[in-house]
Amino acid sequence: MSTLGWWRLVYAAFAGFLLFHGFSASENAPNYSFMHNATSAPFLSYYDYIVVGGGTAGCPLAATLSHRANVLLLERGGSPYGDPNITKLVNFGASLSDLSPWSPSQRFISTDGVINSRARVLGGGSCVNAGFYTRASPEYIRQAGWDGRLVNQSYEWVEKLVAFEPHLGHWQSAVRNGLLEVGVVPFNGFTFDHINGTKVGGTIFDEQGNRHTAADLLEYANPRGLTVLLYATVQKILFRFRGRRSRPKAYGVIFRDGSGIEHRAYLKYGFKNEIIISAGALGSPQLLMLSGVGPVAHLRAHNIPVVLDQPLVGQGMSDNPMNAVFVPSPIPVEVSLIEVVGITHFGSYIEAASGETFSASVTTTSRNYGMFSPKIGQLSTVPPKQRTPEAIARAVEYLDNLDQAALQGGFILEKIMGPISTGHLELQTRNPDDNPSVTFNYFQNPLDLQRCVQGIQTIGKIIESKSFSKFRYDYMSWPGLVNMTEHSPINLLPRHYNSSIPLETFCRDTVMTIWHYHGGCQVCRV
Repeated sequence: MSTLGWWRLVYAAFAGFLLFHGFSASENAPNYSFMHNATSAPFLSYYDYIVVGGGTAGCPLAATLSHRANVLLLERGGSPYGDPNITKLVNFGASLSDLSPWSPSQRFISTDGVINSRARVLGGGSCVNAGFYTRASPEYIRQAGWDGRLVNQSYEWVEKLVAFEPHLGHWQSAVRNGLLEVGVVPFNGFTFDHINGTKVGGTIFDEQGNRHTAADLLEYANPRGLTVLLYATVQKILFRFRGRRSRPKAYGVIFRDGSGIEHRAYLKYGFKNEIIISAGALGSPQLLMLSGVGPVAHLRAHNIPVVLDQPLVGQGMSDNPMNAVFVPSPIPVEVSLIEVVGITHFGSYIEAASGETFSASVTTTSRNYGMFSPKIGQLSTVPPKQRTPEAIARAVEYLDNLDQAALQGGFILEKIMGPISTGHLELQTRNPDDNPSVTFNYFQNPLDLQRCVQGIQTIGKIIESKSFSKFRYDYMSWPGLVNMTEHSPINLLPRHYNSSIPLETFCRDTVMTIWHYHGGCQVCRV
């Protein structure tokens, strides 16, 4: 689902929150009486609304609708509660490196060669991402045609439960000061608002390092009006035609529980009753195609009966490309994810993460290696299409054998706004558990590449700034750090090594994801 489409869904949910909050007794997470394993569901049931996908759009939307209707929320994954690999900041990356069938994340590799993940858990991407919270820009609100006053009131509703002010440690403070020193101004302090310059943004991790996700927004639901089923994978949406020339109308879904048993849920009779797809940028167009809505030639190639020829399903796929530079530090650094952001005038965000001492998680004896770990596919040391399982295994083995002091430091990253480059999504199989084929076409548009180069240049200025001086070795030059990031698993650079590569090449060869992909079935286009 496109970024714009995601915000439209959430805006509708937020508007409802303002109207309905307080009408009935709510329940506190994680003790939701309305949350069940799908194996306990009846084989046949009826609802006013059926919401497919319990992520950052589906959870608040279902909570909203539950105050005036009987709602079913279907989530293909499990609960985020009680899993420290999800809930604890210090374990970030553990769930992304879990490749088991019951993992809260499902790995996929785009045809571009970039390794990525999609959420498979109630709460969606808010359960596995880096937890940075910010509001949309005023320009974005105007583009969507929303009521700005109502949007701001709605943000406050969400922020009450899931957004916090981070306590900046020394590394993040140095990045903030470095951004200001190199001209990413003004300083806007701590704010949720999207404002050009440097700011301290929100985080969904509280002071104790506990993650708060979209699943927490179900606290606002009417328990009597909502049913949440976990491990419920929707196989297809059911359509009917009222007449020979009428458009198809959805009236139900078929889903399977974790045991493979098939269930059916239908809409009750009612003019406003709807099935709402909020299954993510991959899952939403995939489900439409599996249900017979999509490009007719592609559907027929997979022997799927055509319900509606809609050529734009699967089109417009984009992912915000991320590139980062590792900075070994002569002094210890705090563990932090994204807290400070520089919103530049040229269309790039500058952010940072630290604490890449890669200490073992509290639940395992192995190292996680954080948000830039080869374990989660973030292997910038080889070009995208060379990031094979064997290359990843070699990188992990190398890191495991390194002295922990060699891993002390952090990353400064840039990600481009937009982006302009787009790709497409296609089915690989008719199994909804399988990943579709996705192409993002990173840096296909020259403006995207230009923004990356400017972002990397800004990172170089920050690293060489006075504000950042205590976190860099004097003998490591900026060209050397760039070379090290591209060619070494980490920190292999000999002293005084100053060879350089074109930054355009660096951007293409080291591109990674920051899990912000979008598109596939944009609102008002599909």
